[in-house]
Formats: sequence, structure tokens, C-alpha cells
Amino acid sequence: MTTGFSSFALGGGSTQKQRVSYFYDDDVGNYTYGLGHPMKPHRVRMCHSLVTNYGLYKKMDVIVRPLGLPHMHLSCISFEKLAYQATDTSNHLSLLLVLKRPKRATARQMTRFHNDEYVDFLYRLTPEMVGGEGMSEQTKHLFNLGDDCPVFDGLFEFCSISAGGSIAAANKLIRGESDIAINWAGGLHHAKKTEASGFCYINDIVLAILELLRYHQRVLYIDIDIHHGDGVEEAFYTTDRVMTASFHMTEFFPGTGKLEETGIGKGKNYAVNVPLQKGMDDWSYQNLFEPIIKHIMEWYRPGAVVLQCGADSLAGDKLGCFNLSMKGHANCVAYVKSFGVPMIVVGGGGYTIRNVARAWTFETAVLLNEQLPEEIPFNAYFEYYGPEYRLDVPANNMRNDNTSEDLHNLKAQIIENLRHIPCAPSVQMQEVPRDYTSSDDEDDDEDFDVRITRRMADSRVVPDEELSDSEDEDGRRNIYDANGSSLITGSPALGSLSTPGRLSGRVTTTSAAHNFASPSGVTNGISSTATGNFGRKFGSGTPSDTVQSKSGNAQGEWSPAVTVKPGKSGQNMNAAAAARRGVRSITSLSSQKSNGKEAQPTSSTQSQAPYATPSSKSREIHSK
Repeated sequence: MTTGFSSFALGGGSTQKQRVSYFYDDDVGNYTYGLGHPMKPHRVRMCHSLVTNYGLYKKMDVIVRPLGLPHMHLSCISFEKLAYQATDTSNHLSLLLVLKRPKRATARQMTRFHNDEYVDFLYRLTPEMVGGEGMSEQTKHLFNLGDDCPVFDGLFEFCSISAGGSIAAANKLIRGESDIAINWAGGLHHAKKTEASGFCYINDIVLAILELLRYHQRVLYIDIDIHHGDGVEEAFYTTDRVMTASFHMTEFFPGTGKLEETGIGKGKNYAVNVPLQKGMDDWSYQNLFEPIIKHIMEWYRPGAVVLQCGADSLAGDKLGCFNLSMKGHANCVAYVKSFGVPMIVVGGGGYTIRNVARAWTFETAVLLNEQLPEEIPFNAYFEYYGPEYRLDVPANNMRNDNTSEDLHNLKAQIIENLRHIPCAPSVQMQEVPRDYTSSDDEDDDEDFDVRITRRMADSRVVPDEELSDSEDEDGRRNIYDANGSSLITGSPALGSLSTPGRLSGRVTTTSAAHNFASPSGVTNGISSTATGNFGRKFGSGTPSDTVQSKSGNAQGEWSPAVTVKPGKSGQNMNAAAAARRGVRSITSLSSQKSNGKEAQPTSSTQSQAPYATPSSKSREIHSK
């Protein structure tokens, strides 16, 4: 029996074959945010295991690091390409696959959007610096490190894997080598220019869009994560060259994404926010998603699309409260694909990891126009999918708080807002420098034989109890080791994080974000200024610091001095003041969703300094 599309799940999709690239780095599963943290990078490895065991890798251009495909025998290695000899056991065919390894993002690439000082801080950051004298509390709060965004061993390498895949995906589209590029390790949409947020440190989506803007006049970003895609929206909040459309849970982390937040300046009405209530089901989502996206595609006419497929909007997610089935979620992917516009597909949220792997594998098949058997094939994580062992995430009997009238009014208001924008706004494009049209194989700046030390490898070994979905799997913690032996443990269920983090407010860009195509082809980044929403929602700011960006010219590069209004940096706040600010974290807010009550503001004794430009004193990192 195969898993086909239901009548609604077809999404009006086209059956035309499109060239698909797939990016995967096997090291991504080696990193852990810490015991009990809901974000588990291991889910990407689980997804890849399903993708390969279903045989989907044979249908697309695979860009993968070693150990990425099953039953492979290394035949030769070079610094530029890998050649693997593969045996198809079902058809007894011998296949020679030439696989290019994905590049990891460099610090220099990250600074195309992120602040230089912030990237340098992440580059030098180690767990030892956090607990000792190497880092002050002021510095931790300056970059928003804490329970939601902890420091772990290999943090910068993890960020470089995520960002590198998305940047490489953009370049695949730019060079016309692919119609669709997939990076399930990407989609970290909360990261800000100068700070981490909501489990995200480097915003791979913004970096990918910046690449696309060198070749395309307009780029559309669509976000179906249950959390608002605030980091991407605020990066392009003042430009008409990027339209953002986010379908998310209202009054949820990060607290932004209201209907009336539509952009400012040239970006007015180019930020589309669709705030929804809990219990959103397949039919309600489809009847809202498709008309809005259809209107945007016909009116805005983007040259490329970036689709963030956060799986926390699925039914049964640990931190989510929507009721989408796997097919309802995949319908969004099929519908966007049906327009035939070059697209990047990235991951995002998703905290019931067995369902994340199911959904992203199924959506990979959707992008390939392939149908998969419902029975999950044997793989290294087979027992995660028990007791049903089927490729399906069904909806449950959760009540839908979104009424037909509310959804109709919401759709009408959004479409009315879109009528105020000009059809397909144009921008003068400059010739793109030749170095950005070069192949991935060129200028390989990494030594393929660089190995992780034994100490680093040991520190990245994930405890047995860390890779479990035991909160909703009745304590099941069964996996297979590399030799196919079953490892069954019975540790008690882990509790989710409850310590509050920080709720980031609206910060909008003041730079001319629409002038990306400079004569030199080089983008200096997007500078940000905190607006009155910080003072209105989360407390007032203090006198501003000034950051001077590189000078530009009248033909595209921006040069204004950017004013950054930090919060009360370096000052302690009492509990009452913290409560008035409504400080909440993604985990503490989500942990109270089940009882239907809004999470109450949690007090904090630490100061908040959103988007503050760190002083020389505050950014000192002392070595022991």
C-alpha cells in the first residue's frame, strides 16, 4: 500500500518533474542542546535515515558528507568530490553516485547579515567559558544566551552546517542547476542580527534570501511553523523586495506577528501575518493558506520562494497546539511547488522527533512527485516509529478554536491589505560578480581530512535518555545501534524546560534593504533599529548607541549610521518590573498550552538588552 495524496492534499499540485537537490551533513546529529532541551538536532539524522532507506536519494542530486547514505562503499576521496559505489539490493543494480559534499558557512558569510561582533563571539564560545570567569552575566544576556539558547560544545560548527546548507541551496537555484533545493537542517527563523532567540543562533534563511536577492528582484518567504517567523520578517521589514507570509499561533512565542504588523516604509503591506488560534485543522488551514498564497503569487510574482516547514504545527507536537495531519502539512508544500517557481525548502521547529522525521521524509517525496509505502522500512531508528511503524501523522480530536467566520474575516482583511501594493514591484538590477556564479566545487576552503579530536567526539556523544520522545511515547526509548542491535532502555520521561528565557519584541530594519544589487555585488548586511514596540510591550529603552556601517553610494550600497536602542543593559530589574515586561520563553509558554490557559509572565532578575551594541567592557571575555 502506498501513501498517496487525499483529494485535498493534492494542493492543485503539478505532476511535472522538477530537478531537486538535497543537502545533508551527517555531523548535524552529533550536537545536543543539553539534557531535557526540546530541540534535538538528531531529528535531521532520523529524517535522512528514512529518506535514504526509502530510496529517495536516487531521485535527486544529493550533496552529502560521508556516512550519509546506507550500504555505501568508499571508492575514492578527493577534496572536491566523493564517489560512492552503491548496491541496490532490491533490483541488484550497481550505481555509481558522485556526491559533492556540502560546504559549511564561514564566519565571513554569516556576517552578511549578522553583526561581526556577535559572530566572532559565537566562534570563540565554549561551554567552559559559561560556568567560570570567562563570561559575565551581562554578556550572556547581551547575546540572549540562556535556557532557550544554551551554549553547547560545537555550537559554531552546528550553526555553520545549518547556514551552509541553506546558502548552498540558494546558489544551486541561482546557477540554474536545480528547481528545488532541500535543507532540513535549516529553517532557524528566530535568530536576530545581534542575538540568539528561540533555539536559533544564526538565521540561515536570511542568509539564503540575501544570496537569492543578488539574482532575483523579488523573493517570497512562507513560514508554516507554529511560531511566528519574526527573525526573517524583521530583517526585511522595510523593503518591498522580500515579502514574508507567516501562518502561526497567536499569543505564542515570540509574541509578534499580529495582523496589523504589515511592514513600514517601502515594506508597507509586504509582511503578511496570519495569526491563528489553537486546534487549526487540515481543512481550515487549506482554505486559508491556498487563497492567500495564490493571491500573493499572482500579484507579487516572486523570482524565488523560500518555504519554512516547521513541523511543530503538526498534531501531537510537544510544544505546538495545532491539529494538522502529515498530509495537511504536506499540502502546503505541494501547493507552493505547483506554481513552478524555484524554491528552497528548509526545516524549522518540531519537537516530537519521530513525527518530524515522518513529515519531512513525506514532504521530500512530495517534492519528488514520488509515492511511498506506508510501512516504514527498517532503519537505524526503526523502533522510534512503533507501535504502528507507519508513515503517517494523523490528526486527533482536538477542538478547533478557529471559527469559519473568524477565518473568513481574517482572509478578507489580508487580501484587502495586499490590494494596496503595486503588482510585481521592480528594482534596477546590476550585473552579478562572477565569483557568485562559480560552482560549489571551487574555492573549497575546508580540509576534508580534518578530524574531530577524541575529546570533542566524546563530549558530543548524546546520552541514551536524550534521544527519546518519552513524554508522549509511554517511556519508549528504543533505537538500533550501527550494527543493527536493539538498544532498549527504560529511563523515566524527561520533563520539558520550564525556566523562562526572554521574549524578543519587534525590531525593524532601517536600512534600505531593497538595494541589495550593488555594483560590487557585496552586501554589507542589514542594520536594525529598535522601535517603539519594545517600550510599548516589554519596557522602555535607554539612550541609544550608534553603529556606523560601511559607506556606500547612490547606486545601491547603503551607508547610514544606524541607531540601536538597547534595553536596560547591565542593570538588575526586580520581579515586579520583569512581570510587567511579560518575559516568557518558548518552552515555558508552550508548557502551559494543554490546560487552555495563557502562560503568566515570569519574573526575572536579569536585565534585558535587546539589540544593544556591546561596549568594549561588556564584550571582554577573560581566559582563566
